[in-house]
Amino acid sequence: MAQENREQWGSRTGFLLAAIGSAVGLGNIWRFPAEAYKNGGGAFLLPYLIALLTAGLPLLILEYTVGRKYRQSPPAAFRQLTRPAEAIGWWQVAICFVIATYYATIVAWAVRYTGFSFGKDWGKDPEAFFGGEFLHAAAKPGGPSEFVGGVFWPLLLVWAVVLVILALGVRRGIERANKIFMPMLLVFFVALVIRALTLDGASKGLDALFSPDWDALTDGSVWIAAYGQIFFSLSIGFGIMVTYASYLGRRADLSNSALVAGFANSSFEILAGIGVFATLGFMAQAQGVAVDKVVASGVGLAFIAFPAIISEMPGGPFFGVLFFLSLAIAGLTSLISIVQVIVSSVQDRTGMRRLPAVLTVGGVTAVASLAVFPTDAGLHILDACDHFINQYGIVLAALAFLIVVGWVLRKLSFFQAHADETSALRLGLWWRVCLAVITPLVLGWMMVDSLRTELDENYGGMPTSFLAWAGWGVAGGALLVGILISLIPWRGAPATDQDTPAQAEKEAR
Repeated sequence: MAQENREQWGSRTGFLLAAIGSAVGLGNIWRFPAEAYKNGGGAFLLPYLIALLTAGLPLLILEYTVGRKYRQSPPAAFRQLTRPAEAIGWWQVAICFVIATYYATIVAWAVRYTGFSFGKDWGKDPEAFFGGEFLHAAAKPGGPSEFVGGVFWPLLLVWAVVLVILALGVRRGIERANKIFMPMLLVFFVALVIRALTLDGASKGLDALFSPDWDALTDGSVWIAAYGQIFFSLSIGFGIMVTYASYLGRRADLSNSALVAGFANSSFEILAGIGVFATLGFMAQAQGVAVDKVVASGVGLAFIAFPAIISEMPGGPFFGVLFFLSLAIAGLTSLISIVQVIVSSVQDRTGMRRLPAVLTVGGVTAVASLAVFPTDAGLHILDACDHFINQYGIVLAALAFLIVVGWVLRKLSFFQAHADETSALRLGLWWRVCLAVITPLVLGWMMVDSLRTELDENYGGMPTSFLAWAGWGVAGGALLVGILISLIPWRGAPATDQDTPAQAEKEAR
């Protein structure tokens, strides 16, 4: 049964800022620009837009609808659909736990590099500084053997901030924090982009990014990359938007909220692409090489390529502080949403109050993070966990959710009617086709393509013994945990939607 006394967002703006804050994260800044560049440049925007309209927004609306309808976290909400679906919810909770442990580490790196920017502490060799002096990363993947205090202390600070915000609640904590952080992020990043556009060689970088290669549109991998980018950047598929929507009021406009959040996220990605490639154009011109020689993504872009650029740039420290502060804020707002899924799920399952749930669940997550990642093995474990939990955790969990809702239970029409009751933009047949056919087929193909690559060659050339526990073990363990927790009997278990026809009729009226 829906929780009538559940806490709610203070305003629609507060919800949207929180949803946008969750979606806008590290991937927007360091993943989208490189993906666009290597998949057709300006031409990539066409499959990217189609992917947004046919997969991203429809799934976002569905997650909003499920969350608002049942007003519970993913495990409890999915249990309302059918009891076996509860396992998918706990699977998503386990995925969030894994992601939170390493995502916080990257935010801590960004915090530390904000300080490093003032004096360009990485010196003349940012790559050696990052892996050596800063992370003390082991030469080969393996288990932890050395504690790294330079990572531990900023990571402890990050977790302290996250837990305080979560302890304050949805309205006084998460909503208020996002009302501060999101305008700050926009101001900092716009200032960064303006500075990047004034650099010598900026136009060279923008030409490289936006010059369209229309032939790329005939390559199926480009379309898969577009769907993958949309999927990973919108915070869909692992319970965040179901959880956030569970705190919405009964009359909230779901479709328009999804459109605002989705297009705001994509706009930030394009803004990030402009800032990153304008900066890479400066580096290419300074070194007298083509732009493709300096393009990087992920950790390499943020903590190796950009420090090298900052060292050569006029006013580099100012630019560095803006960049790493933006990275830290974007990561922090996403991290808050990830941990909230775990906290909310445990609250719904146990009836714990907010503060004990945050201290218990958030504390365990923080301890796991602090025990593993501030070590000499942290970078290698992070890389393996991130790859496998994304490819074989999030994607597969979302696929399972869509198959259950769209194919097994055939409830898409039911959720469409529920969303249309309070939305100015009414959903049509296209929404059901996208969720029942297009998105499952794309996610399924992504899984097959990823597995084929995995079987051809070990990810990152890592040893099989290491990937067995740091990669496959983590992804498979999340699924196993989800199934096992769902088998634990509920006390006073909520009835499923199918068990309460009278309530369903009342809702319809």
